[in-house]
Amino acid sequence: MTDETKARFLAGIAAQVPAERVAEVHLFGAIRQGGQESGVAVVAVDREAAPTAEAATNDAIEATEAAEATEVDDVVEATDAADAVVDTMPTRYTVYTARFRHTLKGPERGKWELAVTEEADAPLLTVDAVVRGVSRRSGEADETIRLSGDEFRAALPEPARR
Repeated sequence: MTDETKARFLAGIAAQVPAERVAEVHLFGAIRQGGQESGVAVVAVDREAAPTAEAATNDAIEATEAAEATEVDDVVEATDAADAVVDTMPTRYTVYTARFRHTLKGPERGKWELAVTEEADAPLLTVDAVVRGVSRRSGEADETIRLSGDEFRAALPEPARR
């Protein structure tokens, strides 16, 4: 993937997901075939509202309501237990797959297609493990590039940065 293609791909991703919340991007090696170049990336994005925090709040409220008839110490204990559950859960990220296809030859030369699709939510360790597995099976482990969120934002052309 040329630097120009990489910059265009990253800018296209930034146009569809909030660049300021991107935690990491995994770029797989591009493939040239039949006058076209195509590439894939996996993008992990911080979620706006972490459901684990909401769940902890809901758990604390439920615990408080259930304990209204009991002593105050029971309420504090229930709230502490809900907080402990949140602290042990790994942070989950929204995972997107980004794909581009660039026509290099033929009557549609210069045509650029980009699709960014939300796929799942998972902790970064899971995202990394899946990316490593796909890279290993494809035989292109050396061609996969990992960018941190800061590296992703720094690689964007100036107008695409948010």
